[in-house]
Amino acid sequence: MIQAFALLLTFQLTGETLRVALHLPVPGPVLGMALLLVWLVVRGGPGDDLRHTSGTLLQHLSLMFVPAGTGVMLHVGRLADEAWPIAIALVVSTVLGLAATGLTLHVLTRQGREASR
Repeated sequence: MIQAFALLLTFQLTGETLRVALHLPVPGPVLGMALLLVWLVVRGGPGDDLRHTSGTLLQHLSLMFVPAGTGVMLHVGRLADEAWPIAIALVVSTVLGLAATGLTLHVLTRQGREASR
């Protein structure tokens, strides 16, 4: 489990290093996750250790919301002052996410039907 956790942290650190070195506007963990995806595709999927460690982390995912909840409580005044821009951003991003998901599903199901013919 320690090796798999170290692997995950290595990809996160690599992503953060690339973000800082290249002055990218993307969060380092997102870059690390993309690099991990590429590595997993090249390798042919995760090993048993990585699968087990990832499953364990996902079981305790609710703990990851504690810092976010604390931040909301500390900055509730600022959130109230900027409620309209936040609400608009949430609605627009939700609609765009749903549209992207729907279009992806539509394209993939059409390709699946064409491949089965």
